[in-house]
Amino acid sequence: MALAAPGAAAWQRRLGAAAVAVLGGPGLAGAPAPAPTLDAAEALLRARSLAMPVAGVARTALHDTFTDARSAGRRHDAIDIAAPRGTPVYAVDDGTVVKLFRSIPGGLTIYQFDPSRGFSYYYAHLDRYAEGLREGAAVHRCELIGYVGTTGNAPPEAPHLHFAVAALGVDKLWWEGSALNPYPALRSAPAGDKPCP
Repeated sequence: MALAAPGAAAWQRRLGAAAVAVLGGPGLAGAPAPAPTLDAAEALLRARSLAMPVAGVARTALHDTFTDARSAGRRHDAIDIAAPRGTPVYAVDDGTVVKLFRSIPGGLTIYQFDPSRGFSYYYAHLDRYAEGLREGAAVHRCELIGYVGTTGNAPPEAPHLHFAVAALGVDKLWWEGSALNPYPALRSAPAGDKPCP
């Protein structure tokens, strides 16, 4: 899912015209605006006011593991949120469940698009899905979608949610996008923030 940070032109193609229009379009009097950057996409992500996806975990307890090294020279491109097996996992935003998938590394996973279809939220290593969850279902911020587990390549003694965000390309492919660091968006509480039930 995670790709290396592309150049400005490639990034614009991947993010899509609608998001590019928000992040940077023609300037005043037709002067070109600066090319949008992945930093601009991360700023747009922070403006989404994401909910904390794991029940009982304080935002202050999060650790930024986005750039941590993983096997085969990979970068993590996500954050891990530790919690006991079976802890509820909530949707971080309104949107649509686009794919329920079991993979070797991620185990039981959910791919959710935000309402603008500019971002994909990825929840991995789940123990199980919430009852009735299905592909194509609309979900709302703080809606129960699954439970923390250790499926896939997660160590059995370390249940956690692997949570990733990608800026989607023009084709809106659930498996492809530019990795964005979710830590800043999750770490800062929006005004009036309340934990999910």
